Amino acid sequence: MNNHLYNFQIPEEKQIRVIVDTDAKNEADDPFAIVHALLSPGFDYVGLIAAHYGVDRDIDSMERSYAEIKKILNIMDIPADGILFHGADAPMTKQDKYIMSEGAELIVREAMKEDSRRLFVIFLGPLTDLASAILLEPRIVRRMTAIWIGGGAYPNGGQEFNLKNDIIAANAVFSSQVELWQVPKNVYEKMAVSLSELQVRVQPYGELGNYLFDQLIRHTWDEIPRKSSFRTGESWVLGDNPAVGLILYEHRFEFEWKEAPFITGEQAYVHTKTNRPIRVYQTIDSRLILEDFYAKLKIFARNEEEAHE
Repeated sequence: MNNHLYNFQIPEEKQIRVIVDTDAKNEADDPFAIVHALLSPGFDYVGLIAAHYGVDRDIDSMERSYAEIKKILNIMDIPADGILFHGADAPMTKQDKYIMSEGAELIVREAMKEDSRRLFVIFLGPLTDLASAILLEPRIVRRMTAIWIGGGAYPNGGQEFNLKNDIIAANAVFSSQVELWQVPKNVYEKMAVSLSELQVRVQPYGELGNYLFDQLIRHTWDEIPRKSSFRTGESWVLGDNPAVGLILYEHRFEFEWKEAPFITGEQAYVHTKTNRPIRVYQTIDSRLILEDFYAKLKIFARNEEEAHE
């Protein structure tokens, strides 16, 4: 959809379908990953799904995510109709009981579609919508690749926000046969940036760049540093962008195959040897991913400026 912005063409056989499932209003990094996906010319972004981020902080967290995605689409002048969908509004209560939502139905519909292009579904929050989609139509596990930003470090696991918000769904996905690429907490936190860097590389680039920077700064200063022992006040982690980056460049030698563990209520990994192997990333090239994002944002802003001259 964005091929007109770029001085190169993506070969037809390299184009892919992408669905982004995101708890967009949870934290300031999700909007960066959403924009990165929308600006990638090889992606036919067939859907954006608003995900919940639990119900403890905001009972309407999915609706808040929906509104945030819609705001980003409005800034980018992309119609929300036909592309933006509601996900589940709460975590699963039983591993064999799906939550019906527009998002789960979209995943099933796209996975079962006869289309030669590969389907990636990237999850920047909990796995509720994927687990529900698999329960709705088990055949989709052979027809898609899921990338999840979530879970603690191997081998032991540990506290991690996206996992915490639906452990039951994570176990449902881990015990399925879907192709899964996991980017655990110790890897996605390598996407560190300084706020000064973002002031120079993001804020100046149009309404979109200014919005991305502003919403991060407001979230940073108003909420996180005062509560977090590891936030310095001068840095952030764009931890969701690796989901996009791994589609752009697979990092073929930076992952290990590990048998998917069972996850306890305390988010510990129990290696039962009963699940299939999944791809677990050990590291990512943060600079490659960030520089690609910065370049695409700059190209988009330049195009917007020329269109208004």
